[in-house]
Amino acid sequence: MHQHLELIAKRTKPGRHAVVVMDGAGWHTNDIAADIPNLSILKLPPYSPELNPIEQVWSWLRQHYLANRCFKGYEDIVDACSQAWNSFISCTKRVVKMCSREWAKVTEL
Repeated sequence: MHQHLELIAKRTKPGRHAVVVMDGAGWHTNDIAADIPNLSILKLPPYSPELNPIEQVWSWLRQHYLANRCFKGYEDIVDACSQAWNSFISCTKRVVKMCSREWAKVTEL
């Protein structure tokens, strides 16, 4: 996780500050980005899936592709997940709508 955060920090433009929203998973500790000066962690409150955009993504994937199915094996699962993901990302407007929040809009300086 720390390496991932370092990569985000490297891609953050000079003079900008990245904020990564995390849920309450055990490895999402408060000090995980303490040594990364241009990145902060915003932890969501417990039991608040409506605030976490990835929860809406998982819900869409289940509703449209992955729920109530039987899989023949590992490769069938991977194929179904790949098809579901590719379908999800094929519509940029859907991705933006589901993964953005009005209260988290970036304003240009």
